[in-house]
Amino acid sequence: MASSNFIDYVKFCSRSGKGGAGSVHFRREKHVPKGGPDGGNGGRGGHVILRGNTQLWTLLHLRYKKHVLAEDGNPGEGGKRSGAEGQDVILEVPLGTIAKDAETGEVIAEMLEDGQEIILTPGGRGGLGNDNFKTATNQIPYYAQPGEDGQEHWVVLELKVLADIGLVGFPNAGKSTLLSVLSAAKPEIADYPFTTLVPNLGVVGYRDNKSFVIADIPGIIEGASEGKGLGIRFLRHIERNSMLLFMVPADSDDIQKDYEILLGELTKYNPELLDKERLLAITKSDMLDEDLMQMMSKELPKDIPSLFISSVAHFNLDKLKDMLWEKLN
Repeated sequence: MASSNFIDYVKFCSRSGKGGAGSVHFRREKHVPKGGPDGGNGGRGGHVILRGNTQLWTLLHLRYKKHVLAEDGNPGEGGKRSGAEGQDVILEVPLGTIAKDAETGEVIAEMLEDGQEIILTPGGRGGLGNDNFKTATNQIPYYAQPGEDGQEHWVVLELKVLADIGLVGFPNAGKSTLLSVLSAAKPEIADYPFTTLVPNLGVVGYRDNKSFVIADIPGIIEGASEGKGLGIRFLRHIERNSMLLFMVPADSDDIQKDYEILLGELTKYNPELLDKERLLAITKSDMLDEDLMQMMSKELPKDIPSLFISSVAHFNLDKLKDMLWEKLN
């Protein structure tokens, strides 16, 4: 994923089409006296529709679309002919997209399946023609309904990547390196903080042709939930992961404290994240010997399973995959 192409937030004005007016018309035929009303109904205004698409992974194609306007419905005609419906506007979005009302923050829709369609802004109803208002006591109605106005509101689309496992850690904890070793993903890897600026996804192959998806989330620092570092911009992606793999490097001054800081930032952002399954990986463990690992194990958090790993030396990676698969299932 190139950072310039990964867009996970867009805001635009969505306006549906106005319904067509009903027709006031009377039948005119040569040998039919007192033909009566035959005005047709107006057509419905066009909807603005969201459709899930597994082939998309970003909202880039909607980045510069500030106004989405559906077509108005056509008015009805004589001969009980209904007007044509306004053309719908269909916006294709990646799975994991949430649509919210920009003013109230209310969630309108959530796209979770390929081909799923949800009406974001419904079009106005077409008006009834005068043929609908004829009765025994009112045989020549000279009126029909106008079409309903379309709706207009500002909408925010937020993308939360869908993955089985989210990698959580400080910058340079080895998250991108682990993703590149376990999967075919090619994230940018360097020795400076915030190398990863966008979430990266990778499919990890497991035994018997099974697989699971890992998301490499940009590094979290203390105060991220208050806007420091990359702030909460990417914390939303962690909400959609089935479980969280915390990663702390072996050369950390205090592994337990680092883990508690990471957990604290997630809790401040969304306390429900505590309900997810968690696993702690001590990365860069190729610099440790067995005695040092046993000594450090006594100081690790007791409320979470932990494992020493090294992506470069491929140390304990198969065991890590086994533990992740067992937790997922």
